[in-house]
Amino acid sequence: MKPAPFNYERPRDIASTLAVMNAADGTVKIIAGGQSLGPMLNLRLVAPDTILDITGIAELKRADVNGSELTLGACITHADIEDGRVPDVTRGAMQRVAANIAYRAVRNRGTVGGSLSHADPSADWVSSLTALGASLTLRSARGTRRVAMKDFILGALESVIEPGEMLEAVHVPVMSPAARWAYVKSCRKTGEFAHAIGAVLIDPDAGKARIVIGAVEAAPVVVDDAAEFFGGRIDGAFKSRFDARVADRLLVAAGMTDAADRYIHVAVLRKAVAEAA
Repeated sequence: MKPAPFNYERPRDIASTLAVMNAADGTVKIIAGGQSLGPMLNLRLVAPDTILDITGIAELKRADVNGSELTLGACITHADIEDGRVPDVTRGAMQRVAANIAYRAVRNRGTVGGSLSHADPSADWVSSLTALGASLTLRSARGTRRVAMKDFILGALESVIEPGEMLEAVHVPVMSPAARWAYVKSCRKTGEFAHAIGAVLIDPDAGKARIVIGAVEAAPVVVDDAAEFFGGRIDGAFKSRFDARVADRLLVAAGMTDAADRYIHVAVLRKAVAEAA
């Protein structure tokens, strides 16, 4: 199939993009890499009146470190991260995530901002950036606002982005030297969307841990203070104290009633904890 007819605009900067969004009649969709929106257009799952192509906006391709965080423009591609063309503040964590997204052809064009804006619960950046404690800058004609990644996804294909608003940048904190990190996903075959994700960031020196269970039917399950997963204490022996029963109870409380689904998610999370150790 082919897309329904639409108006095409290619703004030169963010200000022009916002102006077009506010002036356009009907629905507006922003396209960057097009790896998610393109197929949806072809299948007519979406039929916007106007498409805004932001791939030529230099402001959205910046990547710099300011103090204790890395700021990435929304149009940074997965391949930019995989190939080390942006600064690394996560000791290789983001690079490893990027390298395992779909296929190289997708990574060459797909963007971090586009993936997050699409808000697919099984997308790699949704869970991994949540575990890394990232935040996002959203911009509209009214100004900017900053949203924690853990609060960004409301449900499947649903985020806090409001009409007339766009994702401008991703902010990733510098990972502490003592932090342990792992990201594990379960796919039936390489390149396929994950059907279970476990992401962990554990700092034994600080006694802190963040756990994210992704590829669920709604927003990822996020536990900022994950000591309960480790018998109430986080130190260098966290792997031996990981309690899978806590994860299972959490998934039940989140509405995952299928025992087989819970088993796969818990197994993936257990593997992530083991890799972090």
